[in-house]
Amino acid sequence: MNTFLSFLSIAVLFALVLLPAVLGLARERRIDRELREAERRLEAQPPETAGAARPFAATRRPHLRSWARI
Repeated sequence: MNTFLSFLSIAVLFALVLLPAVLGLARERRIDRELREAERRLEAQPPETAGAARPFAATRRPHLRSWARI
């Protein structure tokens, strides 16, 4: 019984340590998906007038896999 409780406590601690990373990864994927959908919608829209300037599309920096945003 003691071995099972030790295994269970280690598994719970491991899950608690990984939970913020998994939630952050899911959030990043959701944001990336929303940005891709917005770009597709922007490209699919016909220009309002022939001489209208296309809105400036900001380029995204590569993801550095760090909590510090540069």
